[in-house]
Amino acid sequence: MNLSSSNVTVVIEYRDSFTKAVTKNVIVVVLSISINYINAGLIQTFRKHEIFYMNPRYILFFHLVVNDMIQVTLTVILFIISYILYRINVSVCCVFILLALFVTENTPLNLACMAVECYIAVCMPLRHVQICTVRRTLILIGLIWATSMWSVLPDLFITVATQPLDFFYTRVFCLRETAFSNPHIVKKRDITYIVYLVIVWFVIFYTYFRILFTAKTASKDAKKARNTILLHGFQVLLCMATYAEPLLKQALLQWFPRNYSDSLFACYIIVQILPRSISPIIYGLRDKTFRRYLRQYLLCKVIPQ
Repeated sequence: MNLSSSNVTVVIEYRDSFTKAVTKNVIVVVLSISINYINAGLIQTFRKHEIFYMNPRYILFFHLVVNDMIQVTLTVILFIISYILYRINVSVCCVFILLALFVTENTPLNLACMAVECYIAVCMPLRHVQICTVRRTLILIGLIWATSMWSVLPDLFITVATQPLDFFYTRVFCLRETAFSNPHIVKKRDITYIVYLVIVWFVIFYTYFRILFTAKTASKDAKKARNTILLHGFQVLLCMATYAEPLLKQALLQWFPRNYSDSLFACYIIVQILPRSISPIIYGLRDKTFRRYLRQYLLCKVIPQ
């Protein structure tokens, strides 16, 4: 397990003090509760008003928010477990890791689809209703999940085929590298991440520049769409840090071996938590329709129609 084993060894050797561990866990829990509280308000807003769930753009956004909530919850559970239980059963770890990987890999794909929908709305407004239907949007969400499963499930199949049965009854520090440690999985992961990176960034750049060209001579809505794509791009950039995370961890281990646990914490906040705080900004604050109804649920008051 070369690098993976080194990572775990360093974490074991330089475990946090009690005060530092409590501080990190409090920060993570507070951030996760704040993000999930706002996202729950977005979901409640979506669920209560037909104007949202009949619109493909908001359906994709709803799917993104649900993914974010699941992802934040799972990663926070794993973070807390790493301090309280430290090691858990491999089979339980595999379930947590698989679910977390599904929703993590869904996010960039979902953002790319939202960018395409935005591009169609601005650059092909007369065909938007025909192209972006609710049925096609639901099919697209199914394809997003199928793509993520196609990417992640082989890790489980390879591990089951190459590891003895006793391995799944052992206890490990729960990381993807410890649950799925076969070197072929690492190579497959790197290739998959490169493909995702190229495809998603091509979509983001293409839609942004097409909308940018349209925004120069078009309406205020086109210019707003351009800014939305920019925010999507920033969010994708943070999400794509997940794809560079293995290399980043290797670099941090070499540069700061004695502060590796602190480096992992910073990496966790930037890669796993921060991108999930942007969705509420894009639609919870910038979108007038969502902002109007979201305040009703967050402030627990009735807003006049």
